[in-house]
Amino acid sequence: MSSPRRALAPALALTRTLALVWLVLPLAAAQADLTPAPKVKAFAGPNASADAGPDAGPDAGPDAGTLTETAPAAPARQLPVPPQRPVPGRAEINRMIDRLAQQYGVERDLVHAVIAAESAYRPHAVSPVGAVGIMQVMPATAADYGVHSIDALFDTETNIRTGIRHLRRLLGKYPVGQAVMAYNAGEGALERSGGFVTYAETQRYAHRVLTSYLRTKNIAPYSAEAQTMTGIALTPAMARAGATRPASAAVSTGTRARPLLRQVDVSKLSLRVRPTLSNRALDPAAHRTGPDSQPMFVLDPTLRR
Repeated sequence: MSSPRRALAPALALTRTLALVWLVLPLAAAQADLTPAPKVKAFAGPNASADAGPDAGPDAGPDAGTLTETAPAAPARQLPVPPQRPVPGRAEINRMIDRLAQQYGVERDLVHAVIAAESAYRPHAVSPVGAVGIMQVMPATAADYGVHSIDALFDTETNIRTGIRHLRRLLGKYPVGQAVMAYNAGEGALERSGGFVTYAETQRYAHRVLTSYLRTKNIAPYSAEAQTMTGIALTPAMARAGATRPASAAVSTGTRARPLLRQVDVSKLSLRVRPTLSNRALDPAAHRTGPDSQPMFVLDPTLRR
């Protein structure tokens, strides 16, 4: 005949399991309190670039700088393929920029800032939405300026000329800040948003281009002078537009966050059980269910912290 201790072993094992569940569930629930990141939809406007730059911030309106939106996803398309031919060196590219900027009456510093953000001076760059070349010109936009061949658009001088002509047209229609936003997202997006595009990519792009441009003039990017020159109010939040919150960040509720499950050392958990039935009733195999049954054990609520 087995000893009482051995007879109680199954019940005690079950008790330990249930007690651990009772202690751990509140901790696991803390992880469920984290707010999921908002869905982000890919976007690129008529002149969007794959290299819009690392800068970025959230909001719609020149002064808020904290709310961003994302645009409809672009349909899948076959991307242009760069030609197998050499590209000019950086010194030659700089000479092209200086000459063409002067020819079309656009500040060279602004053109350099746009190119740095658009392609990082790569003549054969292609964006995920099909923008081509060093100034990331969309083929449809290039056609407006008489360039109807993708191969011709990959020519560095042709691309710079087309991009500068497009930028000049935008500058003739908008202040410099809005022109930069329109270069990235398109004039339609700028008009629909009331003159301040709230797409996260465009805010990062505009922040990068305009801060680089303002630095060449020794103007602080968030100053009143910068706002007067660009026509929009740059904010540090624009440099972080669309950035997601780290997964470990807890939702701010005004109370101290509960510890997460991974912070619990299960080996240090203690268990105290107060039996309510006889030794026989504590044997799971002998326990009978029904309206008159009693619990096999109760947990001491004073142990919960």
